[in-house]
Order: sequence, then C-alpha cells, then structure tokens
Amino acid sequence: MSVTVRVPAKVNVQLAVGAARPDGFHDLANVFLAVGLHDEVTVTPADELRVTCEGPDADQVPLDVTNLAARAAIALAGRRGIEPAVHIHIAKDIPVAGGMAGGSADGAGALLACDALWQAGASRAELLAICAELGSDVPFSLVGGAALGTGRGEQLRTLEVGGTFHWVFAMAGRGLSTPAVFREFDRLSEGIGIPEPVASEELLRALAKGDPDALAAAVSNDLQPAALSLFPELAGTLAAGTAAGALAALVSGSGPTTAFLARDPESAAKVAETLRSSGTCRTVRTASGPAAGATVIGG
Repeated sequence: MSVTVRVPAKVNVQLAVGAARPDGFHDLANVFLAVGLHDEVTVTPADELRVTCEGPDADQVPLDVTNLAARAAIALAGRRGIEPAVHIHIAKDIPVAGGMAGGSADGAGALLACDALWQAGASRAELLAICAELGSDVPFSLVGGAALGTGRGEQLRTLEVGGTFHWVFAMAGRGLSTPAVFREFDRLSEGIGIPEPVASEELLRALAKGDPDALAAAVSNDLQPAALSLFPELAGTLAAGTAAGALAALVSGSGPTTAFLARDPESAAKVAETLRSSGTCRTVRTASGPAAGATVIGG
C-alpha cells in the first residue's frame, strides 16, 4: 500500500517584512497564492526511513533527515509513538531553490500522506501545528488557495479570490539562500525605521474581485531589493518580462525565481516566449492560481 499527495507551489503577491525579532525571525504580512505547479509525494511502508527524488534538478534535493518531507514523517511518528519507517518518493515539478516553497510543499505533502498511510487520525489543527514547527511556509502548502500569513508567515487567514490569475515564472541559473536574503535585508535597512508589516487592503480587494490590473498595481515584495543586491542579474529578467507586456513583475519570495502577472493565458504565453528567448533566465513556466492545497490523489 502507498499514499500519494499532490501539493502546489506558491507565489507571494505581497511580502511585507518587519524588523528582525530577538529570535532572529521577522514579522511578516505575507499574502500567498497557490499556483498550478505541483510536486507529488508518495509514501510507502519500508524497513526504515528513506527519501528518493526524481524530476528537474532532483540532484539538488537533500535525501537525508534535513529534507522537510523526512522531518514531517519523523514529527508525526514521534507524536504517535511509532517509527517513521517509510519510503518517501518525491516527484518534483516545483522549481528547486526557487522561492516557490518546493521544499515546504514536500513537507506538507509527506505529512498528509503519512497521516493517511498510518491512519494516524490527525486533526487539521494538529497537522497545521506540525507544519508550523517545520517551517514558515509549510502551513500554506497544506492549505493552498490564497491566505494571509502573519507572525513569521505561519499564522494563516484564508482569503477570498474572485477569479483566476495567470502567471509566468522565470527560473534563474543559480539559487539564493533565504537566510542570506534576510541578512541582506537587515543590512540594507540598518538605521532605517521599519514599519509594522500589514497587508495591503487594495491588494486584498483585487484578489477578491479577481482583477488582474488592480492586483498588478498592488503587488510588492520587501525582500526584492535584497535579492537584487545579491543577484543583480535578476533585474534583466524583470525588465525583459515587463517589456514583453507583463502587468507586473517581481521577485517571488526570497527569489531567485521572478514572477510575472499576465492578463490572460494568451498574454502569459507571449511573455513566456519572450523570456525564453531573452537569455536572462534558465527555464520558464506558466501556471495559474489559486490552486488547491495538499490533496490525497492515490492510496
């Protein structure tokens, strides 16, 4: 017997970042939108815990207990007093180290799959609590759709979305470390008063209406200057997508993936084709959102 869970990528349509807290984290107002790029996580009983991975850039995915999927299995097994004796297989389609929460998605997927495989009976609240222990983006990977994340991003409020938004994602030639981007944010903002992060009411209204023009006018990412400081070449990718007709262009989360909002599927295809031939990025993908959160699709 095995259980397979499909889990989506995310784009941050707003990422407001507060000053560093004593624990080293930052308070956030993080508006997540799940999009239709998915990993599939399959868990099967085994003699011991092991992780395998296939798909684009699978060689960059850790296969030890640092992998969030392995940590999720260990966390749930520990709460139930059992051994995490499963083979976790990850079929990657979410870009690796791309700021689209691929690792977090795998953690949420493995948690839901193990809960089903072991018939552990975890409540939604317990699953979300384990997700929050694993990482700031993991709870949203479980929930999907659209949500406002506060605290360090793990406290979620579901948001209404009134339509489908079309996106183009350009993957860079190398990765960016999320901790390094936050350190650069701290360096760039040293001596500057940083306001408390709050969600943009204009942006929340745009999501609720399904209005791409209004959303384009409201998207923002406080980490973008830090990402561009560490990876200046991303500015060329942003410029190429904007010149191709994207309504908005921004770094997704901590990067290095860049995200481009398009008016419709045809516009997205045009932006994607221009980016592919621009020489400013490694690969290009299109996807729409919102997408469902972690979902059992086989077992």
